[in-house]
Amino acid sequence: MDPSLLIVLVLKALTEVAGVAFLGQGVLWVIAGTKREENLVYKLFKLLTSPVTRFTRAITPRIVLDQHIGLVAFFLVVVFLVVLFALKANICVQLGYPNLGVPGCAP
Repeated sequence: MDPSLLIVLVLKALTEVAGVAFLGQGVLWVIAGTKREENLVYKLFKLLTSPVTRFTRAITPRIVLDQHIGLVAFFLVVVFLVVLFALKANICVQLGYPNLGVPGCAP
């Protein structure tokens, strides 16, 4: 397998995990209401998303309120995922997909 494709696939998988964790955290935020901080699953999702949230807080200006950082972080994950999809498609085309059986490029 091509090393650049492997890197993109690993980054894409990590980004997908973060995106699903953000979605789960958002659903529990709505369902659990004010008791969400006591919910074990919510705490797990918060732990999984905390690196992305901290990074987002570090790069956003102070005018963005702390209560909006989670939403901004989710949108950054989505943008990063779209970029990784485009990179993967570009690498797969360069490697000869769909004519050859390129590992990692199958739909």
